[in-house]
Order: sequence, then C-alpha cells, then structure tokens
Amino acid sequence: MTLPTPLGPRLDRGAIERIIQRAAELQAGEREIGEGLTDSELMALGRDVGIPERYLQQALLEERSRAGLQDQRGLIAWIAGPGRVAAGRLVAKPHMPTEAALSRWMAEGELLQVKRRFASQLSWEPQQGAFASLKRAFRSGGRKYILARASEVSGSLTEVEPGRTYVQLVADIGNLLRERLSAAALGSFAGVAASGIALVIGVVAPVAAIPAVVGIPLALAVARKQRDEAAEIQGALEQVLDRLEHGDLEPHRAVPGARRDPLLRVADEIRGLIQAERSKGE
Repeated sequence: MTLPTPLGPRLDRGAIERIIQRAAELQAGEREIGEGLTDSELMALGRDVGIPERYLQQALLEERSRAGLQDQRGLIAWIAGPGRVAAGRLVAKPHMPTEAALSRWMAEGELLQVKRRFASQLSWEPQQGAFASLKRAFRSGGRKYILARASEVSGSLTEVEPGRTYVQLVADIGNLLRERLSAAALGSFAGVAASGIALVIGVVAPVAAIPAVVGIPLALAVARKQRDEAAEIQGALEQVLDRLEHGDLEPHRAVPGARRDPLLRVADEIRGLIQAERSKGE
C-alpha cells in the first residue's frame, strides 16, 4: 500500500522552476545524446520529457541568437563593447502582418531601407540622400533615429505556431566600434609621441611622461564610451519590439490629425517652387 505524500510548505516560483528544470534534466539524461542532436531529434526529446513544441522551438531560437553573439569576446570587446547587439521577442501576431508592420516602421520610424530580403529574414541599412540626412540631423518628428547609426540591422521572423511569431533583431555596429577604437588609438599614439618628442628635446622625464600618462587613460575612456552607444542601440531594438508587441506599429494606430512634419512641409514648398519655375520656362 502506497502511503500518501505528506503536504509540505508551499513552494515559491524559484523553487518550482528549479524542480521542473531538474526533473526535465533527469528524464532527458535517460536518453543517449552523444555528440549532439539535430532539430528534429531535439523536438522528439522535448516531446518525451513533456515540453510543448512551441516552447522548445522558442528556446531553440533564443539559443541560436545567443550563439551568434558569443564570438564577441576578448580584450577589445571587454574594453569597447560588442560589435553587434540583439533583441528578441515572441509576438502574438501572424508572420505576414508582423513583417509588414516591422518593414513599415523601419522605413518611416528609423529611416532605414531594405538591403536584402529572404524568406524569413530581412536586412536594412540607413537611407541615403539629402532628405534622409536632414531628417536625421534635425531629429525630425522628435526622433533620434538611433538605429540609423548601425551599418546594418537584420531581422528574422519565425512563426512558432499559428498567430505567434518570434522576432529577432540584430544591429551591426562594427562601424561605430571601429571609429571609436581609431579615435582611442590616435589619442594614445599622440600622447606617447608627445612624450617621446619631449624627451628628445631634453624635457625632464617626469614632465615628458605627462602626455603619455594622461593620453592613454583618456584613450581608454573614449573606447569605453562605445559600450554606452551599444546599450543605447540595443535599447532602441527593444523599443521596436515593444511597439510591435503592443500593436503600436499598425496603420490604424496612427494618431489622427497629427501635426505634419515641418521638413515635409519645407520639401513640398521647395518642390512647388521648382515646378513653378519650370512652368515659367515653358
């Protein structure tokens, strides 16, 4: 006869998550994994341990996203931060409307243009031309256009199940990293060079060393500022996902009667003047 399990104290959320995770590990440990598993084998393992496929697929997508950023290690990454930043979110919307809303926002809200398009992945780059440059310079519409600082922004969309799409955004900010490192290297070199010249012309060593002693920490500080830049761009990616998740990118959510962009009015006036001059010439 099996004795009933005595009731113990209530478990908090952290304990429940640890117990479930450990139980899944124990059950999964009964299967021979070997060197690794394919996607289909992983899904089969998930079914065996009772994990719904949609959760397993989302976890797989998140793991692949992390793996794609793990190569950003070493001294340079520690000093100046990553060359790429990413953000991902599961959105309760079908694939096609999600892609349409995201593409529209990237063009209108971030001043990006499509660079490449695949079945489930797109990439954007900053819009070119004087008008786009003016909008970014004057922060038209009160926006900073933070993502336009990146050399490329890519987005992958995977429909985990009908009506639910996992969106992953990655910003390539290697251009900003290289600029910051170049400025830091130039500052450091200038400090060392100034100290060397001072020694050659006979300045006493303690005084001659001042430019190098001051220049190197300043150069490191310049490089470290890149970490703030990376955090700001990652925050911008998260904001795009926030808007996408809450439906703020849908056309019907646009504010009716919103005041027109002043730059657009100026552009219309310029076009009107050009057309008027052409009409006079005819």
